[in-house]
Amino acid sequence: MDIRRYHHDHGEIAAQIDALRALAHAGVADNAEAISSHIIAFASRVKFHLAAEDQVLYPTLARAGDPAVAAMGAHYQQEMQGIAAEFAEFVGQWRVPSRVKADPEGFRAGANTVLRGLFERLQRENRELYPAAERV
Repeated sequence: MDIRRYHHDHGEIAAQIDALRALAHAGVADNAEAISSHIIAFASRVKFHLAAEDQVLYPTLARAGDPAVAAMGAHYQQEMQGIAAEFAEFVGQWRVPSRVKADPEGFRAGANTVLRGLFERLQRENRELYPAAERV
């Protein structure tokens, strides 16, 4: 399976996480408008990536004929549902600049938790899931 698109998406998502981190380090309240705008754009990228995984990657792994790969795909897909729900909650909370500006520490705490979890998930996919997908 050709997974170049997924690797490309991961690179873009990691870059967007870095950009949010840089904005936060420069001052959450001062950059509330830019942070919120970035979150909205970031959410779109993540949404399209997850849709591609759900519509193409996971079904392909399920049909691969390798029970271990199919089980891995099912596990990753199920796990992502929780991560996606946390991410959607984060986006809903912080997509409004006035909320970011009013609670910089709340934003930092949420970003640290949710974005770290998302980044770690990307790394695990790169190490485990995508190599398995390339073999099928």
